[in-house]
Amino acid sequence: MSAELALQKAIRERLISSAAMTALVPAENILDRNERPAPDPAIIIGEGQSVDDGAISRNRLRIYMDLHVWKREEALTGAKLIASVARAVLNMRRPVLAPGFHCADCFVSSSRFLRDPSGEFSHGVVTIEAVVEVTA
Repeated sequence: MSAELALQKAIRERLISSAAMTALVPAENILDRNERPAPDPAIIIGEGQSVDDGAISRNRLRIYMDLHVWKREEALTGAKLIASVARAVLNMRRPVLAPGFHCADCFVSSSRFLRDPSGEFSHGVVTIEAVVEVTA
C-alpha cells in the first residue's frame, strides 16, 4: 500500500464515521470514483499529489488530496455546509494510518466553491494537506 492510499482510506473512514458528516452526505456517497453526475449529495475523493518533504532519510511525504463536494442546488449553500463539516471532522485530530505509515500532520488547507456550468449542481473542492512518514 502506498502512503497516498493509506491516507485516502483513513480520511474516508473518518468522514463516514462522523454522524455530523453522514447526516449531510450518506456514507455510501463518500467514495473514490470518476463518474458524472455524482450521487446527490456526494463527496468524491479526487486528485492528489505527493512530494518529498525534504527529510534526509527520504521517508516523509507531503500529500495533497482534493475532495469534491457535489450537491444538487441552485446556490452554493449546501456545498459550503458540507465542506465546513468535513473541515471540522478532518481537523479534529490526525488520522491513524495503516501499519507502516504515520501521519505527522493533516489539515484542510483550502476550500473553493464553483458553480457547475449546467446550473444544476453546486461544487466545492476541499484540499487536504498531510505529512506522512513511511515507517516500514
